[in-house]
Amino acid sequence: MIVASRILIVIATQTLTRLAGGRVMAEYSVSTGLNGVGELQGSGCTPRGLHRVRLRIGADCPVGTVFRARRPTGEVYGPALAAAYPDRDWILTRILWLTGCESGRNRGGQMDTLRRFIYIHGCPDIAPMGSPRSHGCIRMRNADLVELFDATAVGTQVEIRECEP
Repeated sequence: MIVASRILIVIATQTLTRLAGGRVMAEYSVSTGLNGVGELQGSGCTPRGLHRVRLRIGADCPVGTVFRARRPTGEVYGPALAAAYPDRDWILTRILWLTGCESGRNRGGQMDTLRRFIYIHGCPDIAPMGSPRSHGCIRMRNADLVELFDATAVGTQVEIRECEP
């Protein structure tokens, strides 16, 4: 069931809002870049501006599927994996891979969102939401991500803003 026409991510409130026809369909608490906002390769910042969903990855994977380099590892996240790899930056369940739409801002050169591998992705459900803690991606609770993923098509516009419009 794909219905999202637009996604708005607001850094100041650490929220992701799914909109359709100008109406708010859902709002989720997220976690963006610990290093704040910025577009440079290697910065660990969340890029601002207009983006689109380039790829949807993991549609048929179980909740908690572990991804490395955008491929399922065959593992499902749980206490044993968490204990074995306590410092891993977990990418779980689904991936919405973003591409920038603004040349010189988030597309091309050292500011390219796609080449920076910026995703909307799942993380351990015990990870805090509502505060910046990621390496630049947008982290979500797994159940929220599945709901968003199922309502989001390739090409969906994603706007990342520092504050409310």
